[in-house]
Formats: sequence, C-alpha cells, structure tokens
Amino acid sequence: QVQLMESGGGLVQAGGSLRLSCAASGTIFSINATAWYRQAPGKRSELVAEITTSGSANYADSVKGRFTISRDNAKNTVYLQMSSLKPEDTAVYSCMVRTPLGGLWGQGTQVTVST
Repeated sequence: QVQLMESGGGLVQAGGSLRLSCAASGTIFSINATAWYRQAPGKRSELVAEITTSGSANYADSVKGRFTISRDNAKNTVYLQMSSLKPEDTAVYSCMVRTPLGGLWGQGTQVTVST
C-alpha cells in the first residue's frame, strides 16, 4: 500500500516562508487529486489547497496569493509553498490523496508561526 510522509514543518516568524513536502512511497499523485488540509487546536479541519491530476489548483480564500501547491510526478512528491505566513496559519498540515477507495492520509507536520 502506498504511504504518504509529510515534512518541512517547523517554527517560523510571521511573514516568513516554509515549504512542505508530501512524499509517496509509490506512483499515486499523477493519477489522483491531492490536497493539503490543516487543523488548528480546537478547530475543524480545513482544506487549504488541492491539485488535480491535470495540474489545476484550488485554494482556500484564507491562503490565496500566499500558498502554492505543486507536484513533481518524477519524485512522487507534492509540495505546499507557504509565504507571508501569519500566526493564524499555525496548525498541523496533512496531505491527502483522493483514491477510488477513499482518502489516503499522511501523518501530518506541525507548522507554528510566531508573532
């Protein structure tokens, strides 16, 4: 079974940037849409960005213009480039692949934005 592993999270000051990576153990991103979700303490999970198999991207209004989702099929990796980070972006970020059998999730990576 394909597994997902996120990395790239950490502590950053407001206004800074981070790039998250979601690496798959097999070929999956080119044949399935992939999304980044985030969940802050005490809040519901939020869809942050999604990229389709054709490469089209959609973003939550809260991150438009600041975050960019991209995919490298050769590396079986999906990225989330985050810029102009705000304290309200603090959350656990997880990638999810939409498969015919349901969502396949990674374990998540913590992003903390300090003031």
